[in-house]
Parts: sequence; C-alpha cells; structure tokens
Amino acid sequence: MRDVSDEVSHLQTEGVRTDLGDLDTRSTREVLTAIAEEDAIVPAAVAAATDAITAAVEVTVAHLSRGGRLVYAGAGTPGRLGLLDAAECVPTFGTDPGLVVALMAGGRRAASAAVEGAEDEHDSAARDLNAISLRAEDVVLAVSSSGRTPYALGAVTAARALGAATIGVSNNPGSRLSELVDVPIEIETGPEVIAGSTRMKAGTSQKLVLNMLSTATMVRLGKTYGNLMVDLRATNAKLRARSVRIVSEATGAGADDAAAALSAADGEVKTAIVALVTGTDAEGARDSLRRAAGRVREAVSREQAYGPQGTETQS
Repeated sequence: MRDVSDEVSHLQTEGVRTDLGDLDTRSTREVLTAIAEEDAIVPAAVAAATDAITAAVEVTVAHLSRGGRLVYAGAGTPGRLGLLDAAECVPTFGTDPGLVVALMAGGRRAASAAVEGAEDEHDSAARDLNAISLRAEDVVLAVSSSGRTPYALGAVTAARALGAATIGVSNNPGSRLSELVDVPIEIETGPEVIAGSTRMKAGTSQKLVLNMLSTATMVRLGKTYGNLMVDLRATNAKLRARSVRIVSEATGAGADDAAAALSAADGEVKTAIVALVTGTDAEGARDSLRRAAGRVREAVSREQAYGPQGTETQS
C-alpha cells in the first residue's frame, strides 16, 4: 500500500495543537472547556461559506425540480451524517425515500461499525452509484474532511462521467475534492482538540452544512409554508399533535377545527390549511395544490383569485 503520510501531513485537519499537549493531565472541566472553545468557532466557519452553500442549493433545487435526486456520498463520520440527513428529510418534509439518498463507504453496516479500508476503495463509489442508477438529472454531494478520501473522490469522478452535478464539502482549503466538483464548499475548522479526530469540529461543521443545504432546498421546493413544516408525515402521536398546531398556526383556526380539517384531509397538513383558508373542501384543496405544484401559498392565492374551477372570481 502506498505511503500517504506526505499527502496528509500538511492538512489543517491533521494538525497538532501543541498548546494542548498536556490535555491528559487536565481536569474534566478543563478538557470540556477546551472542547467547547474549539466548537464555538464552527458556526462562524460555516457562515463564511454561505456563498458556496447558496450556489450548492441553487444547483440542487434546479436538478430536483427536473426530477433528479440528491445523493450524499462519504466515508466514516461524513457518510454517517449523510445517512442521518437523508433519513430525516422523509418525516420532516414528507419526501419520497428515494429523493435524498445516502451512500457510505462499506455500505449500511459501516453506519454503526468501522469497516476497515472501505474509505480507500475509489472504485466502489462508482459501483454504488451504478447500483442506484445515477442519472444526469441527479446531484452528488460528496463529503470528506480531508478533501482527499478515495471513496468521495471516486463518487464525484463517476458522477461527472454520467453528467450529474457535483458538490464537495471539505475542511481543508484547495483540496482535491474541491478541484473535481462543480460547487466546492470548504469549511476551514483547523486542527482538532484530539489531533486528527475529524468527528469533532469538522464533523460538526458538516452536519451544519447538510442541515442548511437540505432545509433551504426543501423550502425552495415548497415543502414549507412560512417556517412551518407543512409536508411532515404524522407517523406518531407527537407528530399528529404537531400537525394540529401547524394547521392552527397557519390558519388561525382553533384546535378542534384544525383537527376536523385534518381528519377530512386524511391527515394532510397542506390540504387542511388550504381548505380552511379558502373555504373549499379537501378535494378542492388538493386540486389547488396540484395546480400550484404543492406550494401552499400559491394554492391559496390561486383559490382566492380564481376559485375551485380556475375561473377568475368577481371582485
């Protein structure tokens, strides 16, 4: 196996904090303070990359609007964060499970246990993308703290060959990943408290970036009404109660009326909101939503302006 020590020795994320050389002699509180102080720099580092994240969202929205998918690819912590974000899009935004997909070096078993050497398998990423039938309409977002992880590089290389858009998230400037992708996002978090343990600051920054990107994308796709998650799937008692609160907040209706509207709408929050605001029934609300591509604000405006049959109402 080739020696990569020269390649990684210059990376910021592999740096050693000499001022923390006595970390193992410090009290618990002192260790925690050191960690907290380092974690505090992460939000500013992420905010500094807002322009790049904005460009990534615009690309993602354009591709998903054309029927594409968002595909995360990573190894280790980045791969696990991709799995987490993809899984949470379904209950939060009511997305199809196939809309946001996560691929991880070593497969799903690597989510809970290390799979030795998986991140070094450059070609396995191409096989994983072929297994999900990647198309030119899709977006592949690879995450790598170092910016040189073979699995992440293999994913974007294969994606480019298929004509898909590519985004790269890394924690070192001028990385190989940034050179390969259409939209590079570099979050400079510097050396870790525990040297090289990029599950710490680097991983925290990656979680923030994925939160921002997926959330902003879903807002742009009409998955919210204001800041309300109107496409959530009420799969448990807590979410059913939240659905009632959302409908009440969006319409000004009392809890009983909101619950009745939800019942008539088969639990569909968007449908209940449009029905209550416009005074139409559930089927009319669904029709308005279909014509508005699922956007509540547009559906309400259309219903109020044109009525259920699409005919302009009298003023």
